Amino acid sequence: MTVWDGLVGQPKVIEALKAAASGHGMSHAFLFTGPPGSGRSNAAVAFAAALQCEQDPPGCGTCHACHTVLAGSHADVSTVRTEGLSIGIKEVRDLVRRSALAPVGRRWQIVIVEDADRVTEPAFNALLKAIEEPAERTVWMLCTPTVEDVLPTIRSRCRLVSLTTPTADDVADFLVRTDGVDGALASYAARASQGHIGRARALARDDETRNRRREVVAIPAQLTSLGRCMQAASRLTEVAKEEADAITVELDAREKSQLDTAYGVVERGRRPREYAPALRDLEQDQKRRAKRRQLDVVDRGLMDLVSVYRDAIAVSAGAPGQLVNEEIRADVELLARVSPPETNLRRISAIFEAREQMLEFNVQPALALESMMVALVAPEARTR
Repeated sequence: MTVWDGLVGQPKVIEALKAAASGHGMSHAFLFTGPPGSGRSNAAVAFAAALQCEQDPPGCGTCHACHTVLAGSHADVSTVRTEGLSIGIKEVRDLVRRSALAPVGRRWQIVIVEDADRVTEPAFNALLKAIEEPAERTVWMLCTPTVEDVLPTIRSRCRLVSLTTPTADDVADFLVRTDGVDGALASYAARASQGHIGRARALARDDETRNRRREVVAIPAQLTSLGRCMQAASRLTEVAKEEADAITVELDAREKSQLDTAYGVVERGRRPREYAPALRDLEQDQKRRAKRRQLDVVDRGLMDLVSVYRDAIAVSAGAPGQLVNEEIRADVELLARVSPPETNLRRISAIFEAREQMLEFNVQPALALESMMVALVAPEARTR
């Protein structure tokens, strides 16, 4: 086992990072890019483990340094992720101060920013000087979907590491090899996830996740009237909120309990003066996290919808190979019969427009989804 074993379908990336860890092509800043689920942050963590590795060649995966980096407990590796919608200037200034410290060990002080695409522009400006003039043994690793997600001044100072979407065969093989998933289920999860490793694992492990996806991909064939469109939008909103609440409610309660313990708060007892602002900050963070979780769940559903219309276009074009949604081929073939490819392309555009409205312009999910569903209506499917 090595630190690279968790990277699926990325042989060129692994080769380049191995060389850098051995001192060939090393840089003070790296920009990891790739589609959602391609393993950007996993690649950054694996590279960090290789840089701290005590063996030669680096990246053994078994030494103390590799083990602690992969477990998230290495003193000289800081991993930053956000549960909110953005990373602000205060958080980045804290990172910059941390990056200026000398490493505790003999190797590197490493800062991994998993959600660099959520860093605000003022925060990027605060980060720029640290990347321009880093401390002697500091390495920055920024993870974003595309190079356009960071400022050009940041981009030009980073070595680019580009990951690609793994093939369905690569993902299925990974699930069988590492998680012991049955071959047929692994194949389904790999196709349905569209190369997203985390999503594939969830689909392979959890019945509820598979059922929710089946409900979403069944929507296009059901959109035969305006009433059906409104019902589908309402149901998708409800499902997203239910799934997000299931993730956050228990975590919120645990964080509140930990805060109470830290401030010595007991039921009906006196509360320290500092407790009220700390509780207010916690509740604000939790609200931002809940909003992001709901948007993430909705976004995942939208990508599942897109996969159905892409399958319909593939059927219309006579493309070879399995569909992403092979298990609902009858519905896909119906869409292909009643709607020309141009119509399904417009439907895909409507889905991405709804996605942009929610993620970029803060439109309420219910409103954006209602508008989107109306654009997807296919009344002709009812009579064919």
